[in-house]
Amino acid sequence: MAQTKYIFVTGGVSSSLGKGIIAASLAKLLQARGYRTTIQKLDPYINVDPGTLNPYEHGECFVTEDGAETDLDLGHYERFLNVNTSQANNVTTGRIYQSVIEKERRGEFLGKTVQVVPHITNEIKERIQILGKSGDYDIVLTEIGGTVGDIESLPYIEAVRQLKWDLGEHNSLVIHLTLIPYLSAAKELKTKPTQHSVKTLMESGINADILVCRTEHELSDDLRRKLAQFCNVKQEAVIQSIDASTIYDVPNLMLEEGLDTITLKKLDLADDTQPDLTQWNQFIQRHKNPTAEITIGLIGKYVELQDSYKSILESFIHAGAENEVKVNIKSIHSEFLDVDHKNSIISSLDGILVAPGFGERGIEGKIEAVRYARENNLPFFGICLGMQMAVIEYSRNVLNLKDANSTEMDDTTKNPVIDIMESQKNITQMGGTMRLGAWDCELKAGTLIEKVYGKAKISERHRHRYEYNNEYKEQLEAAGLVSSGINPQTGLVEVVELKDHPWFIGVQYHPEYKSTVATPHPLFIDFVKAAKIFSEKRK
Repeated sequence: MAQTKYIFVTGGVSSSLGKGIIAASLAKLLQARGYRTTIQKLDPYINVDPGTLNPYEHGECFVTEDGAETDLDLGHYERFLNVNTSQANNVTTGRIYQSVIEKERRGEFLGKTVQVVPHITNEIKERIQILGKSGDYDIVLTEIGGTVGDIESLPYIEAVRQLKWDLGEHNSLVIHLTLIPYLSAAKELKTKPTQHSVKTLMESGINADILVCRTEHELSDDLRRKLAQFCNVKQEAVIQSIDASTIYDVPNLMLEEGLDTITLKKLDLADDTQPDLTQWNQFIQRHKNPTAEITIGLIGKYVELQDSYKSILESFIHAGAENEVKVNIKSIHSEFLDVDHKNSIISSLDGILVAPGFGERGIEGKIEAVRYARENNLPFFGICLGMQMAVIEYSRNVLNLKDANSTEMDDTTKNPVIDIMESQKNITQMGGTMRLGAWDCELKAGTLIEKVYGKAKISERHRHRYEYNNEYKEQLEAAGLVSSGINPQTGLVEVVELKDHPWFIGVQYHPEYKSTVATPHPLFIDFVKAAKIFSEKRK
């Protein structure tokens, strides 16, 4: 294919309608037809990246192989497409302005007055086309965050308008995702919010080529005809996106609606194959027809907002389907998990996962949860901070180092079994300064972790600045806490496990970032399997 085609996904009426899922679903269908496809996200906020954002603000920060801290939608892209994203797949207003200001300081604009148009919009256009110009993709989907009409989104909308003109006919299209609300008092769906949203888009100089309508009820032919007429699109381009029981149903729903067909038609691309969704549908079949059921306790301090642990929750769905098990997640706030209440809260569970996080709030609850799992042979999985809690708990209660702690929580502790990395000690800026992205890890022969992976060397993604303190390694290993994974470059411990426990593993990295529908992560698969065995034995 001579030229890369571009698809822009905008939103209207309301946020959280699922632009990322629609974009990922369409990309999946195009990929399943043989087109090399990727997705990128343009975020209108002024933060350079989500790395310094509180999870309550923005949900999970997703980390790519090359160490980019990105929007959680990139996690959806990877889980749907089974293709790695990178720094180029997420652009923020902060990054755009930072780049333009740096160019101005270097004198690249030859003394011109730097303005939103053309300088900011040109930078946006360049960033949009980086992936397309790489030669690796036939189609690039670009999701624009926020909703049409937002002040912060205007430069992106203007850049899209210009780029559509630059690219020429049949080389780009705009999909507008909007809401068709149902008024229960009137017992009817209302199109007026969508009409106003499309009008706002048209005032910016962009006509929507395809309208995707989020709805709780089926759209009638009359309603589709009305939308087509008043929104200036063809009736076949009015696509219904009805509420689904799982996000993994959406590609099939979009296939039924013909979203991929109308997209290929408008981009003047061949439509002579059917999407091969065999593996995808086998996953859905297993996911929806489990033969057993388990309950896992997710112990963290952001449990009120499920998006904070999005990749972990999706990894459990993938691993559950692989084991034909329904994994029920019980969210447990670690701040309220104390010595007196832990038994009653945890005793009914089939396994616990102590989640990643930062800061001292809820730490003691996490440590108590680890202790319960260790002493009661309950399957335990610790991720990042969860692994560090396992080291602290073991140091306190087995080695009798009662003040053992992390210097993140107590910088005066006499036994810093978790300490800040040497390379991090003089860093004052918070954003993008942790150990990030893919790092190698060598697994110790004969350990549980090596058995889980089935190989001796792995690569996993990281996001942290505190580490296992090797000064305590000899003591901890002598007492039974095995250092079963070591980073070959730094010598730092990446994995700990207990050999006299059915399933007790803590990892410094984030395996949840690499779990996809096509390749569920082996650690989650084996943890769910262990929890299933625990559940069966107890019954």
